[in-house]
Formats: sequence, structure tokens, C-alpha cells
Amino acid sequence: MTTTTTTARPTATPPALDAQALWQKDRDHFIHPFTDFSVFLEQGCDLITDSDGIYVQDAKGNRFIDGIAGLWCVNVGHGRAEIGQAMADQATRMAYFSTFNNLSNAPAAELAAKLAELAPAHLNHVFYSCGGSAANDATIRLVHYYFNRLGKPNKKRILSRNNAYHGTTYLAASLTGIESNNWAFDTLDHLVTHLSEANCYRRPEGMSEAEYCDHLVQEFENTIAEIGADNIAAFIAEPIMGAGGVLVAPEGYHKRMQAVCRAHDILLIADEVVTAFGRLGHVFASEAVFDTQPDIINCAKGLSSGYAPLGATLISDAIYEVLGTPQRKGGVLSTGFTYSGHPVSCAAALKNIEILERERICENVREVGPYLEQRLKTLSHHATVGDVRGSHFMMCLENVADKETRELLPVEARVGDRVAAEAQQRGLIIRPVGHLNIVSPPLIWTRETVDRVVAILDEAFTATTASLRKDGYL
Repeated sequence: MTTTTTTARPTATPPALDAQALWQKDRDHFIHPFTDFSVFLEQGCDLITDSDGIYVQDAKGNRFIDGIAGLWCVNVGHGRAEIGQAMADQATRMAYFSTFNNLSNAPAAELAAKLAELAPAHLNHVFYSCGGSAANDATIRLVHYYFNRLGKPNKKRILSRNNAYHGTTYLAASLTGIESNNWAFDTLDHLVTHLSEANCYRRPEGMSEAEYCDHLVQEFENTIAEIGADNIAAFIAEPIMGAGGVLVAPEGYHKRMQAVCRAHDILLIADEVVTAFGRLGHVFASEAVFDTQPDIINCAKGLSSGYAPLGATLISDAIYEVLGTPQRKGGVLSTGFTYSGHPVSCAAALKNIEILERERICENVREVGPYLEQRLKTLSHHATVGDVRGSHFMMCLENVADKETRELLPVEARVGDRVAAEAQQRGLIIRPVGHLNIVSPPLIWTRETVDRVVAILDEAFTATTASLRKDGYL
């Protein structure tokens, strides 16, 4: 596959940035998501100011390979001039108008039809939001409304999973099963029940993968029996868990969980905020990779490749038939956002999808992805690398103190941070999440890029092991 990466550049030279002044403004005024204030208040942030293809550059002029696609999202790469131009053209023609009360706009209509074309055949209706958290939040509200309209008002409980990540708006945060995400925050525990995550690396000792799958499905059945199917609205799951550790379920898990849902009149919601638009080599992973047909698919991130905020909930014909029936005379579907179907964001998404298709980027992921998996596994010789897992352009390295027992290093060792810092010093940005390091790059990486990245990571793990030993953690 041949990919073309063009960079949007203004005709005039941009003014030089005052890196120190920007650093100070950022530290003094910007409350960053997922901030460790013990570090931030002293060190502030690295300011990323420029990008091009697979690279980003900071305010000091340092250039890095982007190993996280911004945040799981810059799928077609940075600096795509034609996406910027499509946004500019739409903003000049009409930047915004409401989509409430029987009003619409051309990009929103075109994108909805395109998503229906790309999605599994029964998902023909699109509800727009502004990102993944909002998409998941809006979905649950629509699901509850759906069952209310069917005369089943008790079907409210949502089943999620431990270590799932579904966002940080109030309801989405409650769906999220990463314990540390909700320290000192309130959650809606009366609405959400968490099942075990599908973590093959840490499955019970002596249990085969097939037996582990049986175990997880039985837990699902037992939970339904305990709560009562008449009280459960939906099960929400990522095809592969993202921020919770890039956890790949045992073979057959998703299809079997779908069968249980169907048997108990429970909707299946696939959170494809990360996996959609090519990360696993297909536009949508649920059907193409895992042979499931969810009732709802939520997407964001790669939908616009991060060029503009946008989320979408894809809803089945059967659910839409209920949602689309007026609840009463003069009644409306009274939910939505000011920016639902924002024309500039939808224009960005349309051009992004055009690039994905034209450059056969999903095909690139299917070709290069297995090579990335293979090369990352060569890092298993390092003392701390206990597991290398994931699929295609969605990978994770789990650091441990002991490979035999899988015991973790103490939190204060900050092993994930150490590896990420060593990699960044060598020109690569990867994501630390506790004891994990995540690699989720732009989908335009080549085999040559993979080789460069693995060489950097090899050095980074060697340096990290030395520093851990020096500090008495190994």
C-alpha cells in the first residue's frame, strides 16, 4: 500500500512561539484531563506545537514519532491539508446552524448515510454527539427511553466490565470500570453492575483459554439470574479493551455474550470509540473481526481522525422503529446537543473516510499490524516485560516485577512512566498507564517505522531496567 501524507502549512511563516511563556500560561490556567498534580505543578507539560504525518514537534523544536495517534484517534496521520481545507470550505459556507426541530445540514446528512453504508446492515440510523464519552452517555439515555416506550420501565441496569473505559461524563464514568478513574468521584452505582474483565494474561491458574471463556460467560448468566433480566437494559463492551490494558477476550467470547443478551432481551452495545475506522484493520470491528451484530455501535476518535470533535451512535432499525414513533401528540425526542451533527466536524469526517478508503489504510493495518505484533513480542526478553498483547495497531506491554508470578512492581516505581520517558528522550511518544505502556499509532505506519520504533523501545526498556535496579526495585 502506498500512503501519501501531505502537511497543511500556512502561506505566511507563523510567528515564533515563546515556549517558556506558553509553558507558564498552560501550568497556571489549563486544567488538563488525567493530570497528576504532584508532577504537573512542578514540571508543567510538554507543549506539542506542530505535526506532520507520523511526527509531532514540541515548542522547543524536539521531533517525535507519534506512537499513540494523538490519543487513539489520528488514524490517517497529522497535517492532512485536504481535511483542513474541507473544514475551512464548510466553515466559510456555513460554520453552524441548529439541527433541532426539523433542521439539518448537508455534511451531517451525507455522513449519516455513509456511516449506515459502512456499518453492519441493520445499523442504519445515526445520533450525533461531540465525542466518545458523550456518545456512550447519550446511548444509555436512549436505551432507557426505548424500554420505557416498550412498556418495560424496570429495564434500567447496564452491565459493564471491570477495567472497561467508556468515558468520564457522569454516566459514562459510571460505566467505566477502571477503579482509579473514579477515586473520590461519585458514580451511579444503582444503574451499573460490573462483570469481570476478559484478561487472558491474568486468568485463573491452570485454566485454559476455552475454560476461561466458559467461566466468563457463566458469570454473565449468573449475574443476569441474580439481578433479573427484566431489570437489565443492556451490556456494553469494547471489542478490545483500550485504556484498561488492551485486553483481548478469549476466542468466541463476544459472540457468546451476544447470544446470552439475545436470550434475555438485553441490548448489546459495542463501544467502538477506539476500534472503529481502521485500528484493527476494518472500518468497524464488531462484525468483521468478532462476528457479532450489536444493537448499537458507538464511535468517535477515528471517525474524524481527531481533526474535529465528533461522536456518533449507530442504532438498529428495530430500535429506531420505537424511537421514531411519537411518544404523544406534540411529543419530541427531547435529547441532543447544540453541536449534534456540527457541519464542520461532519465535513472533516467525510474527508477523513474518503482518505481511509482511497489510500486503502485498513489494508495497510491488516498488512503491517501483524508485523507490529511480531516485532513488539521480541521485547519480551527484557526483565520487566511480562506480556505483549493486542491486535494490529492496538498494542500493550505489561510490566511486572516477576514473570513467573506476574507480581507487579510497586506503584511508586512508576515503571510505565519510566519507559515512556526513556522512549521520549529517544524520539518516540508512547502512553504510560500505571504499569502498562500502550502503542496505538497512526494507521499509516510502515514496516520501516515499526523497526525504528522497536529499536527505540529496546533501548528504553534496557535503560528502564537499569534505573529500576539502581533504585532497588529489581
